[in-house]
Amino acid sequence: MILKRKIYGKLLAWKNESKGTKALLVEGARRIGKSTVCEEFGKNEYKSYIVIDFAKRDSTVEQFFTDHLNDLDTFFMLLSAYFKKELVQRNSLIIFDEIQMFPQARAALKYLVADGRYDYIETGSLISVKENVQNIVLPSEERSILMYPLDFEEFAWALGEDLLMEYIRDCFAKKEALDQSMHSKAMLLFKQYLLVGGMPKPVVTFIESHKNFSPADTEKRDILKLYRNDIMKIKSQYRSKVLAIFDQIPGLLSQHEKRVVFKAIQEGSYADQYEDTFFWLSDSMISNECFMCSDPNVGLSINEVRSYIKCYLGDTGLLVSHAFDENELLEADVYNQILTDRLSLNEGMLFENAIAQMLTANGHKLYFYTHYSEEKHRNDIEIDFLISNNSKLKYKMFPIEVKSGKRYTTNSLLRFREKFKQRIGGCYIIHPKNLSVKDEVLCIPPYMTICL
Repeated sequence: MILKRKIYGKLLAWKNESKGTKALLVEGARRIGKSTVCEEFGKNEYKSYIVIDFAKRDSTVEQFFTDHLNDLDTFFMLLSAYFKKELVQRNSLIIFDEIQMFPQARAALKYLVADGRYDYIETGSLISVKENVQNIVLPSEERSILMYPLDFEEFAWALGEDLLMEYIRDCFAKKEALDQSMHSKAMLLFKQYLLVGGMPKPVVTFIESHKNFSPADTEKRDILKLYRNDIMKIKSQYRSKVLAIFDQIPGLLSQHEKRVVFKAIQEGSYADQYEDTFFWLSDSMISNECFMCSDPNVGLSINEVRSYIKCYLGDTGLLVSHAFDENELLEADVYNQILTDRLSLNEGMLFENAIAQMLTANGHKLYFYTHYSEEKHRNDIEIDFLISNNSKLKYKMFPIEVKSGKRYTTNSLLRFREKFKQRIGGCYIIHPKNLSVKDEVLCIPPYMTICL
């Protein structure tokens, strides 16, 4: 089953714009479908394509790069003969799969792109992590794009709900509520997304098993084991800390504030000791970082406080499997409780993680804001996410509060709006109910996050 992915349009844009002058690097976490979509692109958009999978560590192919880069006619002849594919000038694609396993091939792109005969796409995980780019000159003839697990809209497409997505986008544009029956249908679809997530193999398994959650859960646990094995391979000086954070992500997100309290991980620890840890998790795209912004203003990153951090898992379906072992999922009837809105605490954790995942897929860097009141001896403002329009001339930010329950107050958001009213372009509450406007705040259901 081939899944429709939004990144395909970006691949087309690169092909049409670069016309062979830039290689394309597709970065993303493991098992999100990078190789599949690039191979499908090669099949559809070129007369021929070759996939060189460097994870196989094929010494014959690697030797081509070592011995023949100074004679590209011979280099391409050997590739063509080895893979039994005719290479057509300006109409063939060469895919370097898992490029981080053989950095010399990445360095060779400088010469291959300058030669101009063919187009090149690289795919890989952990590519920009420091130990994977040592001893090579990174090619300037390279453009990079990020790829994520399926977002909610792509998940809906996989289940044949294209028209429902068009209707949702139309209602958001008009700021109109969906027909109530359609809202119920969209919310049920969103809850399935919470449970299955956006990793392609679990999604396909869920669909092909006629919406059975258990086989999809098995696939997700295989991916989590793969991530854990990747962690065990990293440098020893921060391996244990990465493992500790990775294992505790569900526990951290089940707390009220959801941010990492370093002393709770290990007595006497502090944020600076975990800098490499969060770099690794975010750079591998296993997690989505969300930093505190101390003074929301032009350029949220200018005032980010890296010692205050929330760590969301990159895929919410993986978070479900990470948070519950196989027996807990069945004994606690987690699937049914989430589908029927009866898993309050953990549903809030999953709800917020899914919003973080969808905002990240839309290109937003994640920030949150809190304000401590000396008078009240507690936080009197807590904003879950801050996003901006990224305009250099008419900069505006948009605070977002996430509410998994149907009963809530808007006090915190209204205080934030009053405090920073000159900088705000609009306010959002994401809740399970239909679209509405309350105190000039746009309240939208979670499936409309794709429109932000």
